[in-house]
Amino acid sequence: MKRYKKAFKKLKNKNEGALVAFIVIGDPDFETSLEIAKSIIKAGADILELGLPFSDPIADGKTIQAADIRALKSGFNTKKAFEFVRELRKFTDIPIGFLSYYNLIYQYGIEKFFNDVKNYGIDSVLVADVPIEEFGILSKFNKKFDVDTVLMTSPLTNNERIKKITANTTGFVYVVSRLGVTGAKSDLKKSTLNLVRRIRQFTEKPLCVGFGISTPEQVQDVIGCGADGAIVGSAIIDLIENNIANKEKMLNEIYKYANIMKTATKRKV
Repeated sequence: MKRYKKAFKKLKNKNEGALVAFIVIGDPDFETSLEIAKSIIKAGADILELGLPFSDPIADGKTIQAADIRALKSGFNTKKAFEFVRELRKFTDIPIGFLSYYNLIYQYGIEKFFNDVKNYGIDSVLVADVPIEEFGILSKFNKKFDVDTVLMTSPLTNNERIKKITANTTGFVYVVSRLGVTGAKSDLKKSTLNLVRRIRQFTEKPLCVGFGISTPEQVQDVIGCGADGAIVGSAIIDLIENNIANKEKMLNEIYKYANIMKTATKRKV
């Protein structure tokens, strides 16, 4: 059984949603980033989503943009991202996905990229700037190398496109909670909860909500309305940025935060 299916099945049996934690690989440097990932996993994260450092992350807000810059300045690149996962796989067997932009994959070589994804133990690839209408350019490589797909929906996605997206998803559907770019927000609009319910009528595949999820209450809300997981990224990266000068404090703060967020994924009986 593939890691995503195994993880979501296990969580369903435990009456829990998934905590999907996002970081930019190499932020602020290779070794610290690896320690951060391990701390998040120790705290209970069920799935790790790793952003490939990129100079033009158009879907991301200033928090993740800053993380990309820190990683790139430390000398990080796509090849090192694979080395990062190789080290991380010595520590964990939870699902790990890449979040990338198409330019990085194209420059690396599409077939070589997906071959390495398979060989290094990466479970999925989400390409943020490739819409479902253009997905055919990548889907054949997902199938050839047996790599799961994670595709995105947003509040503007109509029902016909939702059907296409869910039909082509094999990992989980990334439900963008709001319009705009990534970034921690204090509120979660009812429209997000309605969007989850709207997508659910077309698929039983896992739905994970991201963009602006930063509090335990928000996690409880999205899990309570039928989502299978909550994606948390910018709030974790804020903890990295705010504690750059004190790595021990950084790791402790990230562990505590991730643990609180994981606790919030438990469904109310």
